[in-house]
Amino acid sequence: MEITFELGYALDTFYFLICGALVMWMAAGFAMLEAGLVRAKNTTEILTKNIALYAIACTMYMLCGYGLMYGGADFTWALAGITDDGATGVGENAATYAPSADFFFQVVFVATAMSIVSGAVAERMKLWAFLTFTVIMTGFIYPMEGAWTWGGEAVFGLYTLADLGFSDFAGSGIVHMAGASAALAGVLVLGARSGKYTAGGKINAIPGANLPLATLGTFILWMGWFGFNGGSVLATASVESANAVAVVFMNTNAAAAGGTIAALLLARVLFKKADLTMALNGALAGLVAITAEPSTPTPLQASLFGALGGLLVVVSIVWLDKRKIDDPVGAISVHGVVGLLGLLLVPVTNSEVTLTGQLVGAATIFVWVFVVSLLVWLTIKALFGIRVSEEEEFEGVDTSECGLEAYPDFVGSRK
Repeated sequence: MEITFELGYALDTFYFLICGALVMWMAAGFAMLEAGLVRAKNTTEILTKNIALYAIACTMYMLCGYGLMYGGADFTWALAGITDDGATGVGENAATYAPSADFFFQVVFVATAMSIVSGAVAERMKLWAFLTFTVIMTGFIYPMEGAWTWGGEAVFGLYTLADLGFSDFAGSGIVHMAGASAALAGVLVLGARSGKYTAGGKINAIPGANLPLATLGTFILWMGWFGFNGGSVLATASVESANAVAVVFMNTNAAAAGGTIAALLLARVLFKKADLTMALNGALAGLVAITAEPSTPTPLQASLFGALGGLLVVVSIVWLDKRKIDDPVGAISVHGVVGLLGLLLVPVTNSEVTLTGQLVGAATIFVWVFVVSLLVWLTIKALFGIRVSEEEEFEGVDTSECGLEAYPDFVGSRK
């Protein structure tokens, strides 16, 4: 019995760590995707933001975020220290695993949420304003809504989302919609890029500099999502959990494929062209849509859910653009609008989840993250300013914020 326990503990801990490493690799995916979809003159700054936000997220979640999310009043997790001796996993069906593995798996989710903000505010925000917001988002805003959802705490002592029938398997709302809510608040305070919208309601397309890089980033994210959703099973050492992991992998892949196809087809209908950027966002939308519940749908249902996400993201990107909400990478649509869709689809295949619970949960996440983020953005704007000057934006934030260009050998990199 002791040998069996130790083997299960080792397998589940190892699986948790490998899945966490896959999710960490998504940081590279976001960096490549965003670097490909911004103009060449802003590439270095977007890359700097991505590596810095990951480091800040890891540090802030260690200092206070993890404890705040799962420890209640005893939020000084890092200062108090932690031991893996005799510890067990989280959740009634979870096998045992090291708590330090749980922390590692959770911290890469925090970085994912913050990465969503990075792309939406690209090309016109001051680097240090963004990093200041990162500290607050990863150390306080995200852990608070995480405590009310995955942490099981009552929302301001009023109601428990789990009791209302709320469920978010791997974070369509808790991670993705939360990141998009913070991004939306930032975009509204920041304003659109210069030249994006002109008199008469004309929308000027601002193409990215490196679509091969954006495509690579999407494939990296697609791969990392197997750890994102698969790791959320929390175990793999039993027949039951191993089968559950296989189903989650299968459905995650099916949804991404469905989203890609649907977005590409709709783009062909609307724009008369096979729009690569819409196909990329369609793949990500399919992944976001299935993240709330990848364990109960059939593969066909997962494909259809992903397809719905792919269709919705195209419509949302066009709709937000018409309302002059400038999101260079489509992050608000992919992670926010489709994140909400993912939550609302859960009751279709999971009878234990209620639509009311999903709506209340989504509203709780959005209102908290959006309102607090808006206040933080406005405070940063008043204290330090959040937008670079018009001249700096024209020249490119690579030079003004980082002092070097990503493609110095190419003539016209500033254009």
